[in-house]
Formats: sequence, C-alpha cells, structure tokens
Amino acid sequence: MKRIKGMIVAPFTGFDENGNLDLGKVELQQRFYKDNGVTGCFVSGTTGEGSALTFDEKVALYKEWAKYSDENFALIGFLGGTSVRECIQLAREARAAGLDAVAMTAPYYQKAANCHDLALTLAEVAAAVPELPFFYYHIPCLTNVNFAMYDLLKEMDELIPNLGGIKYTFENMMDYQLCLYYKDHKYNIMWGRDEMLLEALAIGADTFIGSTYGYNAPIYNQIIEAFRSGDMKKAADLQYKADILITFLGKYGNGAGKAFMKAAGLDLGPARKPFHTLTDEEYGRFLADIKSADFDTYKCRFK
Repeated sequence: MKRIKGMIVAPFTGFDENGNLDLGKVELQQRFYKDNGVTGCFVSGTTGEGSALTFDEKVALYKEWAKYSDENFALIGFLGGTSVRECIQLAREARAAGLDAVAMTAPYYQKAANCHDLALTLAEVAAAVPELPFFYYHIPCLTNVNFAMYDLLKEMDELIPNLGGIKYTFENMMDYQLCLYYKDHKYNIMWGRDEMLLEALAIGADTFIGSTYGYNAPIYNQIIEAFRSGDMKKAADLQYKADILITFLGKYGNGAGKAFMKAAGLDLGPARKPFHTLTDEEYGRFLADIKSADFDTYKCRFK
C-alpha cells in the first residue's frame, strides 16, 4: 500500500456565490498547495464541510481531485461516518476515481458501545476496498466517540488487513505515542492538531493533516526545519506565531478558514450553513487582525 507522509492539507471545498460546488477551483488549490510544500489532500473532510456535502458532490470532488494526483501528491477521500452503507459506496467511488486512500470517523449519532464493535464497523467499510489504505479519523470533539486509540488500534490490527493508520485529532499525547510506536511503527498515525505540531514532532510524528496548512504551510515547514536542525527556541517561537493566527478561527467563527484562504490569494467562496461567511465589515476587521499577527510573512503564495 502507498505510504503517505509529510504535510497533508485538509482543503476547503470551493463554492460559487450561490453555494453550489465550484469544481473549477480544484486545479488552483492543488497548484497552490504544491507550491507551498504540501504533499497531499484530505478531500471532503471536516474542513471541506464534508458533512454538508451530498453523496454526488463528494463523488464529484473525488473525480476532480484525482485529475491532479501524482506520486508526490497523495489524495485521501473522507467517507463520512453516520451510514456504513453510504461509506461503502463512497469508498468504491474513491477507488474508481483513483484516490490513494480512504478514511472515516466513528458513527456519531448511533454510536458503537465499545472498541470491538467500532472496529467491526470500520472493518466492514475497509473490506469493500481491500486495495486501498484505510484510515480511522479520530476527532472526539466532533464525534463524541472517545475510546483510547491504542485499544482500537489493537482491535483494527486483527480485523483490517488494509489498515493504513489513524488520523489523530486529539490532545492525548500518551495515547498518540502508543499508537505511533505500535508494532515498531507499523501504522501511519497522522497528527491532526496544527496548534500542537511541535509537541507531536517531539515524540516522533512525521505525517500531519490540518486545515491551516492550506494558507500557512510556510510557517509549519519552518517549524519542522528548526526542530530537525535542533533549534528548539526558533521552533517554539514559530509555533507560537502559528498559534496566535489560529486564535482568529475562534474569534471569527467557522467561516474564518475561508477568509484566511482569501487573504492568502485564493477565494473559495462562501461557507454553507450552519457555518458563517464573514461580512465585508467582519472581513475588514479580520484582515487588520491577521496583519498585526504577521500573516503576510508566513502565508502561502503561488510561485
């Protein structure tokens, strides 16, 4: 199976002014990300408003992104999590489109009672595409499913031959490292908290998935470079700068991610409800805030 490494962006989904899917933005996004050292995309995930997309829209995104895949740019298709049957259908569509891997969350409305039941659920989806790496997406702040991933990994190891690993978006560093080192680093445990990239590096992380890499990849590449060269003071200072910029996502709400993209030079349109699209007045205040936090120094740019 393809081993996916490096900095993977969770891309926003482009919509036109009427809120319809804008596939014309995908080629620009892929070039923008590659120009800034990103090595792949996690398509139609949380950042991509995947829960607000229809089945057909997800399939259309898979097909469009697949046009711009290559050996140095991996594509992971997010399937969802509430309907196992729909996830199976989407996994097959992802395979047909030519994506490199698939991922799903735990069912988060009607939930599994324990790790074993969850692993059996995931195994049913993974078995539909045995040729593709399958990833579990751990994001308990949204799913409210919070089993220890080390326990789940041991269950999945027995049940899912094509298991690629876990997209780990949580703050339990001990559990994360246990998964990372499981069976001599057998699985790719991809770190999903941008605001804690340096902490994850310190315990062995080498693959990262996040939304802020889509507009701030240069600062994270510098963090990684400083860490690997042994300059921890510089790495920590850069992580602090990245974290200050992340605070504006909280200040301005869910629509602020696309506002960051627009400020970096790539307008991906409005957000879908229930997300909030910034008004012109809000966007003006937002620009002033991010300028004061040195966004222009570290933003992504087309080459």
